[in-house]
Amino acid sequence: MVYLIKFVYSFLLPPGIFLILFLLLAIWLWRRERKAALALAFLTLLFYLCSTTLVGNALLGMLERTYDQPAQPTGDVIVVLGGGATRTTPDLGGEGNLSGGAANRLLAAARLHRATGLPILLSGGQVYSDSGNEADIARRQLLALGIEDGKILVENRSLNTEQNAEYVAALLKEHDLSQPILITSAFHLPRSVQEFKHAGYDVQPYPVDYRVDADSRFALSKLTPSADAVATTGTALKEILGLLAVYLLR
Repeated sequence: MVYLIKFVYSFLLPPGIFLILFLLLAIWLWRRERKAALALAFLTLLFYLCSTTLVGNALLGMLERTYDQPAQPTGDVIVVLGGGATRTTPDLGGEGNLSGGAANRLLAAARLHRATGLPILLSGGQVYSDSGNEADIARRQLLALGIEDGKILVENRSLNTEQNAEYVAALLKEHDLSQPILITSAFHLPRSVQEFKHAGYDVQPYPVDYRVDADSRFALSKLTPSADAVATTGTALKEILGLLAVYLLR
């Protein structure tokens, strides 16, 4: 009964309800303008596929499997890329919080610092006027976790991955660091590694914040539409397009 309710809800809420409306419109058009009906049916099918966990996870998982997490990473600094932050939400000791993915990255960096003693370089600025400064918020949270201020470097101006690499490269040279261990979400690493190569650094990739299980199995629920699946597909397509742009345009 629980799964039946979930199935029904998936077609009563966006994007499922829009898929039904588009399909009904295509059926209505069939007797009036078959070419338009076929075009709408094709677009509806494409939209449906992009709104399923099956497709979203397949695309994102492909990116996440590019690099394995090293058991014993080697380097002289831990570089953490930002991934979004709020500006005025309440937090212990201040205002502003990291998004879920960015928080996972920071937690992994803190744990790796505990294991290695390496300094942490935080990268990420205030991307939008109503968002928080990613590196500044991350620094405050690391200090609250007991990590020494002298072990934290901050790059708080970058607005995208290209600038992450560019500004971090300058900071690495300033502090005579040459072997960065790069921490970011697993799906974000392929593009990030290439951006750092363009900036002159071969990094040690350290993927975290995995979204797709390595042994993910098929289930009928993965064929139902959901807003989360649309977001997953969009994230994967953004990374794939960004990676192509790095290879073709840089």
